[in-house]
Amino acid sequence: MDPMPPGLCGDCRHSRVIVNRRGSRFYLCERSRTDPAYPRYPRLPVLRCAGYEPTPAEADRDQRSRP
Repeated sequence: MDPMPPGLCGDCRHSRVIVNRRGSRFYLCERSRTDPAYPRYPRLPVLRCAGYEPTPAEADRDQRSRP
């Protein structure tokens, strides 16, 4: 079975992948530590998020792709 795509969490600077002993992967939202509006482990795929910030590598790639 293919894993669920994470959506925005896949390249958000506030997301951290947690793998348990059985190999299941969870996306932890680091913003949840300081802001209760963000779920600790959001339901995937995340398609909209007010706190989304791309990782620096993603932001650089987006800047280069613009004319």
